Amino acid sequence: MNRILVATLVSATTISAQAAQHEHAEHHHHDHEHVNSSQLMKGKGKAATPHTIKANSEFTKTLNFNDIEVFKNNERGLIKTFDEQQSRHLHHRFDSLHTGLKSHNLAPDTVNSSLWRQAQANFAANGLYEVKQDIYQVRGIDLASTTFIRSDSGWIVYDVLMHDKAMSDAMDFFFKHVPQGGDKPIIAMLYSHSHVDHFGGSRAVLERFPDVKAYAPHEFLSEAISENVLAGNAMSRRGNIQYGATLGQASATGAVDAALANGFSAGPSHMVTLVPPHETFPAGDIEKFHERHIDGVQFVFMDTAGTEAPSGNVAYLPEHQTLWTGEMVYQGMHNIYTLRGAKVRDALKWSKDINEMINAWGGDVEYLMGSHSAPIWDNTNIVPYLEAQRDNYGFIHNQTLRLANSGMGIQDIGAKIDAELPDSLRKLWHTNGYHGTYSHNARAVYNMYLGYFDMNPANLNRLSVNEEANLFTQAYGGCQAGYKTAKQHFDNGNYRFAGVMLDHIVRACNDFSPARMLLADNWEQQGYQAEGAGWRNTFLTGAQEVRIGTVTTGSAKTASVDMLANMTVGQILDYTAIRVVANQADGNDFSINIVLPDINEKYRVDMRHGNLSNIKVKTLRDADATLTIDRSSVTKMMLGEASIESLIKAGSATLEGSKKPLKTLKNATVEFDPFFEVMPRPDSGKEVDKTIYQ
Repeated sequence: MNRILVATLVSATTISAQAAQHEHAEHHHHDHEHVNSSQLMKGKGKAATPHTIKANSEFTKTLNFNDIEVFKNNERGLIKTFDEQQSRHLHHRFDSLHTGLKSHNLAPDTVNSSLWRQAQANFAANGLYEVKQDIYQVRGIDLASTTFIRSDSGWIVYDVLMHDKAMSDAMDFFFKHVPQGGDKPIIAMLYSHSHVDHFGGSRAVLERFPDVKAYAPHEFLSEAISENVLAGNAMSRRGNIQYGATLGQASATGAVDAALANGFSAGPSHMVTLVPPHETFPAGDIEKFHERHIDGVQFVFMDTAGTEAPSGNVAYLPEHQTLWTGEMVYQGMHNIYTLRGAKVRDALKWSKDINEMINAWGGDVEYLMGSHSAPIWDNTNIVPYLEAQRDNYGFIHNQTLRLANSGMGIQDIGAKIDAELPDSLRKLWHTNGYHGTYSHNARAVYNMYLGYFDMNPANLNRLSVNEEANLFTQAYGGCQAGYKTAKQHFDNGNYRFAGVMLDHIVRACNDFSPARMLLADNWEQQGYQAEGAGWRNTFLTGAQEVRIGTVTTGSAKTASVDMLANMTVGQILDYTAIRVVANQADGNDFSINIVLPDINEKYRVDMRHGNLSNIKVKTLRDADATLTIDRSSVTKMMLGEASIESLIKAGSATLEGSKKPLKTLKNATVEFDPFFEVMPRPDSGKEVDKTIYQ
């Protein structure tokens, strides 16, 4: 077992890459320039074109800015706004741009007016709030909110943010300003689901309250660690783009929002941590509703696995008439497919589980709160809200399949679905596509049922991206002629088609600066028009990378002993297997037995046909080598604190039999480049419009 890059492994469990922990030069194979994000803090994009101004203006006319209910809900129950200590985690990056209700209807030309309003609403979350007697929330310090519920002996905290430092300050702020009970301990913490922004601050709670007990839904730990480990490097790179992590300080031409909140907490010492749950609740197919009393508080948990997360639940607190929705609903439409990459979620089950919530508690609930957005009060407001959320996911599922069964392909469905949206949903703010757009969610539903292929033979065996780009550019008449045609489309505001042409031309004609400049301008304008936060960030990051190359800092740091220690050895071996280059390993067959005496586990590893397989066993068979090593030493290797050779030399591990398998494995595995090329980047010295980012 050779050394594994910790950042690559751990980043898979997060929404963005921990790029700051690596030096790009030792991984990158092309001569591209990379820029430190500190240079981007005062970046200025180009102005909106007349076409963008017109598109945003026309869209604005369809919006009802007289509806300010979400801002009223944001203010309700406010006890204390953040001071500088709390604001440093997130709020300070946006306070030069946003003002909340004051500017909710005054979007600049370079921002879609609906996304601008969502950003103002998210910015308005800024402190400690009372939901009702004995229930409080700290909102606006991180991507998610954290909720405190009074119990017999102290407090139960529901969801503990993304980073330890943010959660520590959230607790300080809560205990200092809560009207009563600020001297009481946290007795229990509940994880609503298996995404990192809901458990990443857990160690901060444990360190302050060593007796705290953690509770989680079925299969939480395995899903929290493994949901996307195998595609972790790719997901980290993509997440960095989706969340605009390298765009710097918020600006009217840069990042303005992250849909669920303005963004996530960040800082030089922020860490994602994970305290394993002491208890997990039953699976939904065994016990859909699970009633528990935790330190005197009655909870009725409902399993929601397979909807927004592979492991999750919601809960009803009967004594409080309060429904905790986790991330099943928020002020917007969520992702059926998230742009950073994840398994497609089940839109039909999502809709049905919201219906289960309505059926079970719709007659009694008076308070609704969740992981994101402000609470909603009063049954007459809550039930219609839940019904619209239910029907929004139902719409995406049912209408996508109606169109597919009528013969429409995946690309056309993405373009068509918004026109199918009923007016009764369109007029609501809280069903808008800020996180998950109708376009990419519809394509996700199609893909879940029918896959990516639309049965058009032209799409069955296409050339590679760059081969196709070269041939298309030839068909356009070459770099100059193609650019001229693409510019005509750009000048006419036909940005979607011009962007495809220009992507071809820039890939085929890397040094042709006019096309590179225009492609970046094109994506920038599409970003300015996007209602979805992920779309905006993706377009703007694409423009940035086409102009100056990949920025290597600005994303979250997530490496954590907690995360590593809770990975199974099988998961580590699975990840090692995807780092093997098959045609290099082919013909170098071997077998290794791995014995971990401290956890009483044994594994068999075989290299055959260039594929590394592993299985957990009870009895060892003959093998070329047997490696005996403690689990703690495996963690040291993953952290880069030791190599297998140094551990053997120190006596912390032993190897019996041949040394050749370890050497073969080491020579056949690769380290992934966390900054691999996505957009066609310029070669060093060929950057364009660099002054935008200075």
